[in-house]
Amino acid sequence: MKRITGLIVGLIVLLPLLATGQTMDPGDMSRDSASARQPGSDSIHHTDTPHFHYNYTGTGSLDKTNSLRSYLVSQLLKLSLLKKSSTINFTNNWVYGKQNSAVTNNDLTSSLDIGIYKTLKHFFYWGMANYTTSVSLLIHQQEQTGLGPGYNIIDKKKATLLISDGVIYEHGDLYDSLYGGSNGNSYQRDIYHVFRNSFHLLFRWVIKDRYTLDGSGFLQNALSNWNDYKLQLYGSGSIKLEKWLALTGTLVYDRFTRTRSRNTLVTFGATIQR
Repeated sequence: MKRITGLIVGLIVLLPLLATGQTMDPGDMSRDSASARQPGSDSIHHTDTPHFHYNYTGTGSLDKTNSLRSYLVSQLLKLSLLKKSSTINFTNNWVYGKQNSAVTNNDLTSSLDIGIYKTLKHFFYWGMANYTTSVSLLIHQQEQTGLGPGYNIIDKKKATLLISDGVIYEHGDLYDSLYGGSNGNSYQRDIYHVFRNSFHLLFRWVIKDRYTLDGSGFLQNALSNWNDYKLQLYGSGSIKLEKWLALTGTLVYDRFTRTRSRNTLVTFGATIQR
């Protein structure tokens, strides 16, 4: 874990810190890359020549009053290799926040996902591996792997709408809050294995080549207990200043019923992309 964290932080430090003060979800955004598009004149996947892309977003917030000082920093680094028949994405998202001297967020998600488009028209297959550790969601560490099919409802260069579904295997190591007892709340280590159904909805809309709206949602219910679920909602809007630079605002909501925890983040910053 220390080696993984060091590698990710090292990559991020090499890029300019564009915002002081805020993650998403932040976020598990890597699987959003399954915005798989079928070949076509108005589709991104129009050639079998590999294309490399990177995206770095730094956002944050700061609040200081007479009795309270809090801040939140979020950084996202995404590396993508795109071809006509497949896509590979490696995404790292880190959020760190404090309120006075207490750490409220130290959340890291590292994901690898693959999309394969040699299927029926508008259909694709996805596979993913994901690692998460999160103070805000009481996750000491969590690993997920899975695969499934997806369908492109809208597949254009400036407009995308897709849905996907599949089964994932999850291994978790949590600090689960137990209520009641003579000493009030107590915490118990929760180590478990579970299979989940993973449903994903994603949209993207580019307006006049300058304004971009992005949104996605994940709902992952345990197959053995439908009330054990993870929910993540993400939305962002950006205004392009240069071909490679944009101002960005994001809203992220996470809920994990197994630890009875939820997290809402609203941040502003900048995005570097190629």
